[in-house]
Amino acid sequence: MSLTSYQAAPPRVVDLLCPIVVQSAIKNISFRREIEKTHRFVQNTRMAAKILVGTASWSDPGFVEFWYPKKMRPTDRLGWYAQHFNMVEVNSTFYSVPDPMLVRRWCDATPPNFVFNVKLHQLLSHHSTSAKLLPPALQKKLRLEKNAKVALTKETSEEMLKAFTPSLEVLRRTQKLGVLLLQLSPAFSPRKHDVAELEDVLELTRDYPVAIELRNRNWTEGEQLQKTLDFMRKQNAIFVNVDAPAEKHFTIMPSDLDAITNKEGAYLRLHGRDPRAYITGKTVAARFNYNYSDAEIEEIAARGERLAAKAKEVHVIFNNNARDYAPHAALRLRRALGQLVTPPLQTGELF
Repeated sequence: MSLTSYQAAPPRVVDLLCPIVVQSAIKNISFRREIEKTHRFVQNTRMAAKILVGTASWSDPGFVEFWYPKKMRPTDRLGWYAQHFNMVEVNSTFYSVPDPMLVRRWCDATPPNFVFNVKLHQLLSHHSTSAKLLPPALQKKLRLEKNAKVALTKETSEEMLKAFTPSLEVLRRTQKLGVLLLQLSPAFSPRKHDVAELEDVLELTRDYPVAIELRNRNWTEGEQLQKTLDFMRKQNAIFVNVDAPAEKHFTIMPSDLDAITNKEGAYLRLHGRDPRAYITGKTVAARFNYNYSDAEIEEIAARGERLAAKAKEVHVIFNNNARDYAPHAALRLRRALGQLVTPPLQTGELF
């Protein structure tokens, strides 16, 4: 008989004779429940501390228009962002190599425990790349015309990573370097490629933790899935799990896969759940135009905790970069995880 039903029932002889025993039992039950509740809270707090939450970029146009306070200077945005999150995924490095002095300013603008995940250049990700997207010195060294397409070879990979190294070392010296993200093209498929083709880049980046986001679903279909995960484990690479539309399109990776291929870390990127937008969108904002509901945020929190039970650290990145959906969703996730979050100040409080 439950405590609630017991209190509503007519008194029995034993109840009338032993009120002290009953009260003691009630207190013991309540005490045990409080202990269990406290234990779960401590467990969840420890797990939440292992989960870093952020967004893909801190300077998207939608963030500037809708999230940051009006009239905020561009140089102040990263510091504002870092008041609310302890990690960001640097997206600009997909298109160009940052100057080490600029990276130094990023470090100065953020607190000591802040982490930068760096997306590797598109050349290394099997995307079609114009020579003009390479550093001028590298264009000259490789004797490339600006409009020429750059072939991905061991030499070009090595030269590109050499160009990146000074900036990466700035982050590493300040202990703010998180993970390098290798985000592959959907054209990189098992029908035309082999995962072994990634070995050169992984060997060149062996001194850094590397996460690999495959964007062709066929890498996870049938027997290929085990081959893919075995390769990742052998290379100590981190498989990037995703939250994406529930659509079996070749460019959409499955959301029901939670793979841990390196126990040091797990990676989860959130792309939104609108299949039509994802497949037909012509811009990044259009493809990932999705506002997660509170119920979906709770699902993601539970998923993050499951990953945290298997890996030392989990990085969760919101890539639903339309308007200010990503930062608001990321804040809601931090609250759902029980992490301390300072609410953004209203514009009027700043000026």
